Amino acid sequence: MNAPSSSSTTRAGEPVSISIPASSSPSPLTPVSPAITSTAKLAAQSAGGAAFIDPVDPAKSIRVRGAKEHNLKSVDVDIPRDKLVVMTGLSGSGKSSLAFDTIFAEGQRKYMESLSAYARQFLDQLKKPDVEDIQGLPPTIAIEQRSSGSNPRSTVATSTEIYDYLRLLFARCAKPTCWHPTKTKKDGTVTSRCGLPISATESSQIIDSVLAIAAGQRLMVLAPIIRAQKGFHREVIVDLQKQGWGRVRVNNQIIEIREALKDTSENPLKLGRYEKHTIEAVIDRLAIPESSKANPATDDALTDTRQRLTESVEAALKLSSGTVVISIEQPATTSSSKRPSASTAESTWYDRVYSTRHACTEHPECSLEELSPRLFSFNSPHGACSACSGLGTLMELDEALVVPNEELSFRQGAIAAYNKNQAVRAWFTRSLRKLCRVTGFSYDAPFKSLPPDLRRIALYGTTKEDTAKYTLKLKGAIPELTEWMHSTENPTVKEWLGQFMSSKPCPACNADRLRIEALHVLLSSTHKANLADALSATVVGPESLKRDGSTLNIAELSRLNIVDAANFIEGLKLSTEQRTIAEPILKEINNRLSFLRGVGLEYLSLSRKTATLSGGEAQRIRLATQVGSGLVGACYVLDEPTIGLHQRDNDRLIKTLRHLCDIGNTVLVVEHDEDMIRAADWIIDVGPGPGVHGGRIVAAGPLPTIKRSTSLTGQYLSGSRRIELPEKRRQLDPKRSIVIKGAKHNNLKDVDATFPLAGLVCVTGVSGSGKSTLVNDILLQAALKHFGQRAQPGFHQRITGFKHIDRIIDVDQSPIGRTPRSNPATYTGVFDEIRKVFSDTKESKIRGYKPGRFSFNVSQKSGGGRCEACEGQGLKRIEMHFLPDVYVSCEVCGGSRYNRQTLEVKYKGKSIADVLDMTIEEAVTFFENHPKILRQVLCLHDVGLDYIKLGQPSTQLSGGEAQRVKLASELANGVSLDALSTDSRRIRGETQSESADTRWNDDDADESTQRKKSVLIAKRSSLAAHTLYILDEPTTGLHFEDIRKLVQVMNRLADAGNTLVVIEHNLDVIKCADWIIDLGPEGGANGGTIVAEGTPEQIAANPRSHTGRYLKPLLHGYRHAPRGV
Repeated sequence: MNAPSSSSTTRAGEPVSISIPASSSPSPLTPVSPAITSTAKLAAQSAGGAAFIDPVDPAKSIRVRGAKEHNLKSVDVDIPRDKLVVMTGLSGSGKSSLAFDTIFAEGQRKYMESLSAYARQFLDQLKKPDVEDIQGLPPTIAIEQRSSGSNPRSTVATSTEIYDYLRLLFARCAKPTCWHPTKTKKDGTVTSRCGLPISATESSQIIDSVLAIAAGQRLMVLAPIIRAQKGFHREVIVDLQKQGWGRVRVNNQIIEIREALKDTSENPLKLGRYEKHTIEAVIDRLAIPESSKANPATDDALTDTRQRLTESVEAALKLSSGTVVISIEQPATTSSSKRPSASTAESTWYDRVYSTRHACTEHPECSLEELSPRLFSFNSPHGACSACSGLGTLMELDEALVVPNEELSFRQGAIAAYNKNQAVRAWFTRSLRKLCRVTGFSYDAPFKSLPPDLRRIALYGTTKEDTAKYTLKLKGAIPELTEWMHSTENPTVKEWLGQFMSSKPCPACNADRLRIEALHVLLSSTHKANLADALSATVVGPESLKRDGSTLNIAELSRLNIVDAANFIEGLKLSTEQRTIAEPILKEINNRLSFLRGVGLEYLSLSRKTATLSGGEAQRIRLATQVGSGLVGACYVLDEPTIGLHQRDNDRLIKTLRHLCDIGNTVLVVEHDEDMIRAADWIIDVGPGPGVHGGRIVAAGPLPTIKRSTSLTGQYLSGSRRIELPEKRRQLDPKRSIVIKGAKHNNLKDVDATFPLAGLVCVTGVSGSGKSTLVNDILLQAALKHFGQRAQPGFHQRITGFKHIDRIIDVDQSPIGRTPRSNPATYTGVFDEIRKVFSDTKESKIRGYKPGRFSFNVSQKSGGGRCEACEGQGLKRIEMHFLPDVYVSCEVCGGSRYNRQTLEVKYKGKSIADVLDMTIEEAVTFFENHPKILRQVLCLHDVGLDYIKLGQPSTQLSGGEAQRVKLASELANGVSLDALSTDSRRIRGETQSESADTRWNDDDADESTQRKKSVLIAKRSSLAAHTLYILDEPTTGLHFEDIRKLVQVMNRLADAGNTLVVIEHNLDVIKCADWIIDLGPEGGANGGTIVAEGTPEQIAANPRSHTGRYLKPLLHGYRHAPRGV
């Protein structure tokens, strides 16, 4: 086959055929066996050497010329604007390199260049992508498939800006109510509050209240001027002096203005510039006399005091625009519900704030300043609960973690937190020995046999009643450990105690995150919201108030799911004036709520933390934020937005993306989902193979053009190639199953689930139906706990069947590394074995080199052999000031990462740097005589990663590649060489007769053959360890062909007697399962039940199953389920 150029110029209206080489030239490192049928070669053969590209109007297109980023081979491509464009192809073929690293990166860089030099100095400099030219490029916005971080303050509402608009809505239209306690229990728990509307308070009411509560005490009348603002504020006190005021209170300290202004600097108050300060003018200081009980009206002293107080309060109200602070002196021993503002040895001053704008008529001290959005922000000190700083949770010692095993006695270490070391144990167990000695309980008896009252004493200490009964006084384990945690500065101790702590709802705000004042500002609606999970635990209003869901505070509204919140907002009871004010606010809220519903996220609550979202959910949340902005003329670049989305919801997502196009945006989607590909206006197929075998445009045009092409994508779309159904499903033994009973965690509704062993089990259902809760939060955590790890499974009654498995492996979606130092060799651990091979060479032994010598992370001082000029990175950064930083190969090591002496050590003619530059395909042949290394690299080959390099930085791996590296790493720990694919064995030069399926003849076998047989038996024994694999959407980022290889790997593991539990939406995987557990029927509160269990055929026959409806056509031989079935 000829190898012509990678691009061609065309005339408008003429289809273009571009020849593509079958594959790139193999590396000269090592020859590859001709028996290999790798993905790359298969793709090249399928492409047939021709690419069909339909023409695009140059005036209405984005024109990319000479793109060479990563594996792209001088790609030229025209992308129509204002259309839904899908880029597809094998994982690693160059889709993300073209879409994100070239088009988006150049669009972002050009925007940065349009800014002034002054603005650019505050921004990170961006590297120019390796592309000759891009024309017609609009502003670009990337919405990638990545997690939203672990910030506990970030929620669905905050990340979509819905919460910002809700805060504004509550500040402008909600009604504040009084929070004054009216009924309390003996322990101080509030059971009822006033609940009267808060309205403006007259100055006369303020006077009456102050005279009543401050009788016989001294007070100060203050006018708040500055509230929690940064700066030196010299001009403020200068202005107050001009008005005739002589004193100010600055951060609770009284200061004479005249004395302060003797300092002529800009900071006479000696304040921190970047600290927040409060400044109040001292209007008056006076003592309130006791009133005469016989005849208060004739009390001249009280009359004079009232007159003076009235004048002072009115002056303060005028100076501070309606707010006055009354600071009352009380003896230090007097308790008060108000926060002290200052203290002395003899007395404490307590502040009470009054406002002529918002205060309760019955309890004037319950007053508010004018409602503002910051009062409803849990990220602001003005609105956040002071106890938990707006987090809603506190870290506290958990009884279940402090005593993880109740079978142990005190002597055996039942209190696990005491077992840090011998000294700690000896110190803390004194109280336990005393408890046993006084009560007669055996120090050697199991903890579970403790009577309830002694258990409480051991953990939480004695009460007065306990002391009287046992003549014993103990602090208890948890109070002692808590005191230790708060008093120590030792980070080791804090780390040790931290493992026994868990997040508990804040008792002050009951997990509402906000101050009590904010929680008593309410909105009413004609819609009655479902308060099952949303009702605030904070008492709001009088005890007799029966809340029916039609009146909510902002915390309760945030706990509603998207549908319930939208209905509540739609039915708001607003006056004509309020409706006018709220109209633009409600428009923004409704737009965002509508989009969230449109992309299948209606089951999420607004208060859901973004750290708990899947990658696909997080991406669609970010997409909602962008849609809400209403931008026009932009180019959105999306990375697989259908991840985590059930087929039922695909149409709604596609409709939303089409809306973006209709209003004048270009939507460029990197996608493998068949529904999305078929719905696209334009498809760009990148290939023909992955890695070095890809990087070209195989086909471009509408769906019919792609289906006519002979690429792998075209073959799967046309139906000429497919992932076949298994000829026969495994017969699973119902007696060998893991059975979960009574699962009620999150939205699960008392679920009983059976997971048959020794097969492929798929857990399916629409988004939010409870799949991850059942598998990750309950099954996985319970299994980890069973095998001795510290884990806390979700609520359930019991789990049986773990006796049938020997170990568990979790393959989740977390990234494998975020720095160039991480690569497939280091992540899988194969690099450790490779370094041992080099350290065992004759040259290494002569020089005394250990395995650490061949690590690029170990400095020469520590015995490493890395290049110190680049610190083992192979690259050096050159700062270019206003231009992007440039990375060049290290001139000392030439990019090899190692120093000259280390590179002189060779194995089979190759240095350690040469080995890191090998592809997996080449490494298989190179290390064929090293079983430990071979097992790892063959697993990488079997999951379709034969084209990546051993030392390829993890930052250059696509999402699909990174997850398969992790999968291969986990699989290699439980797979023997004889369990690997036929292709892998053929790479090693084995024929079918030499495979693990060889029928051995013991009578004729020689000693060498017998030894080989013994090794294979041992390997089979290891493989038959009955491992439970948990995989969460392993098809993320995979092409049809990649999925075929993944299914083969999973089937080989299942054939060896292992169990795979897979959370999946991909129908090609689901149809190959032996057993399906389908959750639903909907998401969120409408899900959490098992709709159907059984084989794929049984699921497809169930009319209640959404999964079954889409699965049925595939079981009958159709390639694709018709849209809208």
